[in-house]
This record gives sequence, structure tokens and C-alpha cells, in this order.
Amino acid sequence: MNFLSDTTAPAHPKLLEALTAANAGFAMSYGADETSARVETRLREIFETDLKVLFTVSGTAANALTLATLCPGHAAILCHDEAHIHRDERGAPEFYTGGAKLIPLRGAHAKISLDELDRALGEIPEGFVHTSPVRTLSLSNLTESGTAYTVSEVTERAGRLKERPAFVHMDGARFTNALVSLRCSPAELTWKAGVDALCFGATKNAAMGSEAIILFPSVMDRFEELQMRQKRGGHMAPKMRYLAAQFEAWLADDLWLDLAASANRQARRLAVGLAGVEGVEILHDVDGNEVFATLPTATAEKMRTAGVQFYQWPDGSARLVTSWCTTDAEIAGALAAAR
Repeated sequence: MNFLSDTTAPAHPKLLEALTAANAGFAMSYGADETSARVETRLREIFETDLKVLFTVSGTAANALTLATLCPGHAAILCHDEAHIHRDERGAPEFYTGGAKLIPLRGAHAKISLDELDRALGEIPEGFVHTSPVRTLSLSNLTESGTAYTVSEVTERAGRLKERPAFVHMDGARFTNALVSLRCSPAELTWKAGVDALCFGATKNAAMGSEAIILFPSVMDRFEELQMRQKRGGHMAPKMRYLAAQFEAWLADDLWLDLAASANRQARRLAVGLAGVEGVEILHDVDGNEVFATLPTATAEKMRTAGVQFYQWPDGSARLVTSWCTTDAEIAGALAAAR
């Protein structure tokens, strides 16, 4: 009963079949292949706009390269204090931007509060030589607490930057989980709400390892710079068709949405069941496939003894993550152990 992370889950068979199919014959290198072109066309349909896409093998690479393309080294990136780019990427954004300053902000359930955002923007004036000007706002959707920024919440936060030459980056490692939970369109949750660039993750939702950096029309003119930074940073995959092939199979027939919906459904079942156990408290809304709960010590020990695997979070809570292949039996087993 593995609830450690959705990155521990296997790849979906259809994506592995796509890799085998992509292995037939020769293809152009570095993203100039036909598969990459087809995926870009498909993404334009899904997001209802023109865009440019570049594939990477990890979310950290996607975030760092995108932020470096959006934010110069002398400027600042606003993010939540619990954001992955701040807590879990070992300084990669600072390294790839050449020194851009990450300014962490507070907010309940890992969402940047509007008051905190307004405070930070008020304290960092434009044109003041002694401070790092804000050039990027980074939002994680899902957040690090498993909650989702709604369309209106993204729009409100992006709107605060309209008076500045700044951009909005979205860390979408679990973007699909947020999308199916909110029941909105990909366009509504991204560029229509003010997002300039999306790091669109497939790895946590059944890919073997594939992430897409999507530049929307407002920043498409930076695509060559993004490519340059990917090459210079050692992250340009020569046989990029294998990354694109995973996306092509993933996006076909709404597989990506179905897999995320299944993971979300199992997370809700797990949360509802745990909430009925004496002494257990669910700490955040379950907007995707992550459940954060305080577990009595005896309950946690019984669950682990029964084979339930989960991470202890820094605040002392337990994080349990479901995946595309989490079964009803696994949920039932975990709840039986907790009871």
C-alpha cells in the first residue's frame, strides 16, 4: 500500500507502448521530430491558443529553465514559502537564473494570500536601485498542500502584476489533478487567467519521465532563449521524440484526464475514511490526489506495520498520495489498518 508519492508509481502501459512505437527507425534530434510537432499541435487544441513547447525529463529542470527564461538574475521571483522551487529544488532556480532572488510569501494551505502579495509588492518599488524588482510570480497548482488555485484565485494574483513588466509562472507538476478537480478548461486555468508559462507535468500522472514547458503567446518570443538555456544547462535531450511520444499517448483519448480523475477519486475516498477514525484530522481540502492528516502515534504505527507507506511531513503530519493505479483494495487496506 504505497502512498509515498505518485512518482513511485509505474508508467502506464499505453505510454510504454508509445515508446516502443517511437523506437522504429530514425527521427530528427533535439525536438525537430514529427512526434514533437504533433504534440505541439495537440496542445494548441487543448489550450485553445498558439504556443510553443519544449520537453524535459524532470519538473525541477522545467521550473528552473522556465524561470531563467522569464526572470533575469538581478530580479526577484515571488513564490509561496512551501513552494517546490523554494523548498525542494536545491537552489536550482537561483542557479539557472544566475542569482534571481526567491522571495517566499505566506498563505493558508500553501496558497499565496492576496494580503501577503500586496505587502510584498508594496515593499518592492519599481526603479529603486537597491532592491531586486519583481519580474515573476510563481504559483503551484496543485499547491504543496494538495490544494488547487481556482480560476478566480489565479486571475486575482496574476492581476496584481499588471502594472509591472513581470510574468506569471505556473508549476503544474500536478496540473491535471487540479484541472479535473476544478472542472474548468486548460485555457481558463492558465493563459486566460494571466499565466504566461506553464510547466506541465506528466511524470506524476503515469509517464515514465516527461514534462512539457509551455510558453503562451505573451512569452513565445522567448522560445529560442529557452532552447539556449536548455542546451547550455545540459538538459536538451538528443532523442526528444521519446519524451514527446509519452505525451502523445498520454493526451490521446483524454487518458491524462481519466488517470488524474482516478487518482483524485481514490484520494477523496482515503480522506473521507481517515476522517472517521478517532484522533485523525484532515488538514487541507483534498483538491487532487494528496491527503494531509494528523495521525495519532499509535494509528500511524499500526498503519506502517500493516504495510501502509507514507511520508512524515515537516510539520509532523502524514502525507498520503494516491496515483493513477491506486486500487480499491489498497484504500480499503489502509483504512482497515487505521481503524
